[in-house]
Amino acid sequence: MADNSMILAALENDDELLLLLNTEEREKSVLHKVNIDALNDEQFRSMFRFQREDMTRLSCALRLPTKVVCENRTVCSGMQGLCILIRRLAYPSRLEDLSHVFGRSKAELSYICNTVLNLIDSEHGHLLENLNQSWLAHNQLDEMVDSVRRCDAPLSNCWGFIDGTVRPICRPQENQRLVFNGHKRIHGLKFQSIVTPNGMIAHLFGPIEGRRHDAGMLRESGIETQMQRYMTTQNNEVYSVYGDPAYPISPYIIPPFRGGVITALQMRFNKKMSAVRVSVEWTFGKVLSLFAFLDYKKNQKLYLQPVGKYYRVAAILTNCHTILYGSETGKFFGLCPPTLDEYLS
Repeated sequence: MADNSMILAALENDDELLLLLNTEEREKSVLHKVNIDALNDEQFRSMFRFQREDMTRLSCALRLPTKVVCENRTVCSGMQGLCILIRRLAYPSRLEDLSHVFGRSKAELSYICNTVLNLIDSEHGHLLENLNQSWLAHNQLDEMVDSVRRCDAPLSNCWGFIDGTVRPICRPQENQRLVFNGHKRIHGLKFQSIVTPNGMIAHLFGPIEGRRHDAGMLRESGIETQMQRYMTTQNNEVYSVYGDPAYPISPYIIPPFRGGVITALQMRFNKKMSAVRVSVEWTFGKVLSLFAFLDYKKNQKLYLQPVGKYYRVAAILTNCHTILYGSETGKFFGLCPPTLDEYLS
């Protein structure tokens, strides 16, 4: 009480008193949090993209620590940290808005979000870089090839589809030309991904500068070297992916027929393969549908935020979502994804 009396005595007028009271009310409102346990299942999934029981399972499968300690000594549980990260990515909310959900300050939320983001990327980032995975074994690739064939695709050894995407970012103050994509007329970062018929993102390379061409991104990714090693059978038969005309032809990457004049048979090949290749766009769309924060370019500030890491971790979480709830791509090809433990092991 004495401290309050001294503060009130130091105020010169009623305006200063009103400002002080408003500041205190604002600080109190930040500490007020939503009772997450009181949310029903529909509300919980709308806020956090996963069902309540699956969120606990996901936290264990991601091997998040029971106690997450940030650089500034902020502490939270692994489950709460995952909820904070997913809610941050799920909608382009400000940290101030999330304060009302979790009852933590903006600084705490920022530290927790970045810490959990780094934990997931460092522990599971290799899942987007390495094709040497159990769910991509040759017997699994045979099932993928068969599922593509069943959709009347003429390519007999296609196990996936490769494509690049440009993610818009806020215009940076420096190096604007490096990230400007002349085709899309935006500033952005590029990613290259391979999507399999079961709806999974098998490989994701990036980010690189938005001005780069898909062929240059392919060369820099080194994905063909991996495919030569892991997508070749003992009989020297190869599994290939199908891409758009920007990619050079090779035994492992097949683009459509190009040229001003192509035969009717070649045109038929292009049309049928284009009908199944659209599945890669569905997966790009799912990442942004689940995590709309990535689709709001004013939030994607290159030198202030880990923009590329946001997208990489969102891709891992999208794969987990596909495993638990399926995807349009998997339904289209009639193929189930691997289990959560098989993918994250």
